[in-house]
Amino acid sequence: MRAGISTYCLLNALKAGEMTVLDVIDWIAEHGGEHMEIVPYGFTLEDQPELADAVREHAAKAGISLSNYSMPANFVQESPEAFEAEMDRVKRHVDTANRLGIKHIRHDVTAFTLPPEKMGIDYLETNLEQIVEGCRIIADYAAQYGITTTIENHGVSVQASDRVQRVLQAVDRPNFKTTLDIGNFLCVDEQPLVGVKRNLPYASLIHVKDFYYRPFDQNPGGGEWFRTSHGNYLRGSIFGQGDIDVRRVLRMIKESGYDGYITLEFEGMEECREGTRLGLENLRRIWDEV
Repeated sequence: MRAGISTYCLLNALKAGEMTVLDVIDWIAEHGGEHMEIVPYGFTLEDQPELADAVREHAAKAGISLSNYSMPANFVQESPEAFEAEMDRVKRHVDTANRLGIKHIRHDVTAFTLPPEKMGIDYLETNLEQIVEGCRIIADYAAQYGITTTIENHGVSVQASDRVQRVLQAVDRPNFKTTLDIGNFLCVDEQPLVGVKRNLPYASLIHVKDFYYRPFDQNPGGGEWFRTSHGNYLRGSIFGQGDIDVRRVLRMIKESGYDGYITLEFEGMEECREGTRLGLENLRRIWDEV
């Protein structure tokens, strides 16, 4: 297991101008992390090749691997022209990942924010042909660089484990797999232990996070709560302190023989550096304990 973090963990500090992406690399090294996932929020790289080169060189000097490049994408477009424009945009990010020396990409396949009428299985099935075509085009383009592309259980309409598998099986490319997020199943009210067990055989990278959970009829009041697809309440927590049974999940991952990158995501209300530090410590400690 190689523990690291996503730049998304420190988004608040990046947005506030308190850190740069180069500072994040140093922070990871100082706190015992081994790798960094790039999520280009709070900074961009595809339009700043000099910064991309600086990130690659700074990470190499610090001994931090660049494990993944994670980006939004929407393959469900209203016209062939809009679809082609989205393909071109995503390909530019693939080129950037290659410039960075990254061999693993996660892209979405639908818009992240969807109205309730687009959360059902019917929306996926209606648009499956376009989703599959987009995934194949990007996977085939990335193959020239030796890059694996992935779909994550993310974005509601393709978030449950069976829907992820539906897309994986339809795309049918050797370099197209899944980035498995242990917490995101809760966003569509699937138990993490179930979702992880089902999709672990298809995982090429794992995200870990934790949530506080309250049922739909127990409004928790103020704070950064959001609703699941069925109206339950979730709020990000420090990893290992929330309501996900992370010990059993990590034990399942460990017993499967998975020995790749495990990337921490912190989305809690605590100060981002402190929440990330504690979560990374918990990830390493719990992994050793299980």
